[in-house]
Amino acid sequence: MKEIEKAQIKLLSDRLDSIRHQMANMQLTNEAEKYAELEKEKATLETEIVRLKAVRNNKLSKEAQKLVDMPFKRPITKKEQADIGKLKKAVRGLIIVHPMTALGREMGLDNMTGFSKTDF
Repeated sequence: MKEIEKAQIKLLSDRLDSIRHQMANMQLTNEAEKYAELEKEKATLETEIVRLKAVRNNKLSKEAQKLVDMPFKRPITKKEQADIGKLKKAVRGLIIVHPMTALGREMGLDNMTGFSKTDF
């Protein structure tokens, strides 16, 4: 689902960029009607892009809120990161969030953090 939204945003952004280039090359005196049409389409594209980004951010926020509400969380040590599979097997339901992912950036993480319903 996220991939589809990302692709839609990309397509709309590309179309918006194309319209901006067309408008820049246009002469207002000769092609006023065409310019007005492009201006209208530009406005609708901008609002749609803003809406899609808000939907994507809202989904991230729900996921982030779910993780924050988990009772146990702590940074993952370098030793645990070396054998992450072993850690995941030992702690059922462990969710690890990397700080460089969209979710990690949104949550403001500084290092890999594990979230779980059970103590680990």
